[in-house]
Amino acid sequence: MAAPSHRRSLRSRRALVFSAAVVAAGVGAGAFVMNANAGTVDLYHQTLAAKDGWASSGTGTTGGAKADAAHTFTVSTRAQLVKALGSATDTTPRIIKVSGTIDANTDASGKKLTCADYAAGTGYSLSSYLKAYDPATYGRSKLPSGTQESARAAAQKKQALNVTFKVPANTTIVGVPGTKAGLTGAMLQVQNVDNVIVRNLAFAATEDCFPQWDPTDGSDGNWNSNYDSVTLRGATHVWADHNTFTDAPHFDSANPKYFGREYQIHDGALDITKGSDLVTVSHNQFTNHDKTMLIGSSDTDSVGKLRVSIHHNVWKGIMQRAPLARIGQIHIYNNHYDVTTLNGYAPQYSINSRAKAQVVAENNYWTLPSGAKAAKLLSGDGTGSIKGSGNQVNGTVTDLVAAYNAASSKDLKTTVNWTPTLTTGLETSAKNLPTSLATTTGAGVLK
Repeated sequence: MAAPSHRRSLRSRRALVFSAAVVAAGVGAGAFVMNANAGTVDLYHQTLAAKDGWASSGTGTTGGAKADAAHTFTVSTRAQLVKALGSATDTTPRIIKVSGTIDANTDASGKKLTCADYAAGTGYSLSSYLKAYDPATYGRSKLPSGTQESARAAAQKKQALNVTFKVPANTTIVGVPGTKAGLTGAMLQVQNVDNVIVRNLAFAATEDCFPQWDPTDGSDGNWNSNYDSVTLRGATHVWADHNTFTDAPHFDSANPKYFGREYQIHDGALDITKGSDLVTVSHNQFTNHDKTMLIGSSDTDSVGKLRVSIHHNVWKGIMQRAPLARIGQIHIYNNHYDVTTLNGYAPQYSINSRAKAQVVAENNYWTLPSGAKAAKLLSGDGTGSIKGSGNQVNGTVTDLVAAYNAASSKDLKTTVNWTPTLTTGLETSAKNLPTSLATTTGAGVLK
């Protein structure tokens, strides 16, 4: 039945008033998205919906929704972003709108900085470092120390000061629709603060110019780098939504080898560590990366924390840690894992549960290439749990835990000590996820 004319008129008048308010506030039309339940939503002030994962628990996650005009910024350069973030200890609500792509490896004037710029004045050179710590002469029993290691650390510190952006509490950072918004070469650090929203941003090329050689890491040693694109350390109530994470344009296949090991310049994409808690990761795309998401920095991280919900994300060209979970209660649902090799990234496993992690994985979809085995999709240390249900592999419901345990000497436990209740948007079938998530995830989708 058509609405009475007076009701249509009332709605029209409200729409005109709303539009006028938008114009008066100086907010472009692209800042608004349509929500089937709530009508038009202001993207910059949007808060996490009730019961949408762990970040909705307790006080919920509102970011900078209460920001006043003096704490609402539009930034397009590194210098502007630094100014907008202000002090990491300032809890005043703020909204930061990122317009276009910001290169973290630039100086205050916008000049491009290179690895050589960071190394200048430190005495570091890669050739000297390789000569000093060649296992054939230095050995494999201890970490590098001495002149070149000190120089490497000094150069790395200079880069860190430039590419690390510390996010204060009560902050929303969101990409402006239609501007290809994102950060390249950057690390957003959300450390020991509460109530942060990161949305609609493309993170790329987060690279460490000065990886450290560790001859004691594994049987053959490893090169280890710093900088995650987004790192949560002791953070609470964080919502990461509709972002894209990638190593592009420099893929790991282009990395050289020194001492027989890959010279790895990438660390994590989105890591959740050091007792972080109450986090929702939704509608993101993770692509072209090795160690993608770490939950819990060690087997002795923080018991009673590390509660994370991961839903409606796409994982493609991911080698491992999607996620690697320790200790916490992690709900993984309605994700699409495409485990075909992409740009040289050959998947090893998707979900790893260890250090007594309590993972519930339900209604996810795995796309496997010909010859790949479902037993390789999970991993663990024998102490972690994964309670799985409704997960599909190439369209067939599959008991992934049973497949893994049948081929492993360290079985994943199949029961958990909690029941997810914060499940807004949970789809009871994974069947259509490859199609639906292909066009609804990642940066640039929100309009």
